[in-house]
Amino acid sequence: MGLNRIEMLVYMLDITYDKEGWYAPLKDALEGITAEQASWKPTGEATKSIWENVNHLIYYKEKLVAIMEGREWPHHLDGNETFYLTDPSNDDQEWKEVIERAEKVQANLRQALNKTTVEQLDQDSLELKLINIMLHDAYHTGQIIQIRKMQGSWPSHR
Repeated sequence: MGLNRIEMLVYMLDITYDKEGWYAPLKDALEGITAEQASWKPTGEATKSIWENVNHLIYYKEKLVAIMEGREWPHHLDGNETFYLTDPSNDDQEWKEVIERAEKVQANLRQALNKTTVEQLDQDSLELKLINIMLHDAYHTGQIIQIRKMQGSWPSHR
């Protein structure tokens, strides 16, 4: 394939979000679900809803984009608090806004990555942070798909 480090990271970012690779990307995992489905939780104390998982992913991506753009990050939440970045509800418009926020931060991260130099990748473990954010997305995408399968909202043709 002959990709340089930046191109490889952009490729990885794309396949975790909206380009089909060996597994369904996040955008496909979220396609066509309602706010009610996004808010649904399987039984069990430790389980999170799809909405909560998306909140969690948005938080860490927004934080990484701020770091990459050299902006101050004032919104310090602990790992568990990130799942409650927005309040799940049965309001489809509110859910649509969460999806749009996820799309916007993905576009911002991709843009920031495309402006990054190879030298910057080596500073403050940026390359590792980027790889971890992508693995994190893939991990939670799997959880989202599992929740959809449990609730019967995952298309059978996938």
